[in-house]
Amino acid sequence: MGQSAQNPALEASNTPAPTAWEVAYQRFETPEEEIRKFVRRLRKLGANQWPRNAEIVELFCGRGNGLRALQRLGFERLAGMDLSDALLAQYRGPARMHRGDCRHLPFPEQSKDVIIVQGGLHHLSTLPDDLHQVFTQIQRVLRKNGRVVIVEPWSTPFLKLVHWISAKKVARRCSTKLDAFQTMFEHEQVTYEQWLRASGLILTLARAHFSLIHESFAWGKWNFVGTPR
Repeated sequence: MGQSAQNPALEASNTPAPTAWEVAYQRFETPEEEIRKFVRRLRKLGANQWPRNAEIVELFCGRGNGLRALQRLGFERLAGMDLSDALLAQYRGPARMHRGDCRHLPFPEQSKDVIIVQGGLHHLSTLPDDLHQVFTQIQRVLRKNGRVVIVEPWSTPFLKLVHWISAKKVARRCSTKLDAFQTMFEHEQVTYEQWLRASGLILTLARAHFSLIHESFAWGKWNFVGTPR
């Protein structure tokens, strides 16, 4: 699915045009809106208690706004990884960026303190195999007392309501955000719906690889924090 490369932003002149999904993702919220959202989320999931010298990797990092949120929280030893050249090329910051497949992480065993995934696992094409590979890699790379932080879509009443509204043409005409949300859904529908149907499998795999520290289901999201078994 791709080879690792550091700082692909330096190769921006060779970056392919963004996909329709990537264009919609960039319309959904501004970088500043996304950074503020990530700051609030990471604080709720315990980031204020992490050592500021922690080595942190964000997988499926996209345009890097999660990394920018971590920087605002005082973390400096940061890395990001994603498959999209178009999104990675937008990042400007101190983190070491890697282009590659998150099923095969380019990091040594027990070399990271925190690994974060915010909305990437539901893009995996094959369940349970791909998810098992990603979890196994995270488990391998995390230090003994490290943390994995996962935030992914979840089939809650709120999410069902949002999808019902965003599917209405009038709603899409009135709201750029809802139109972008629906466009992203249309381009990832197969893997997205596969993910939502596999809740039991996902939770079983998560608990097989990680000991639970925190878990919640709210506002259409699964929030999971664990430590490697």
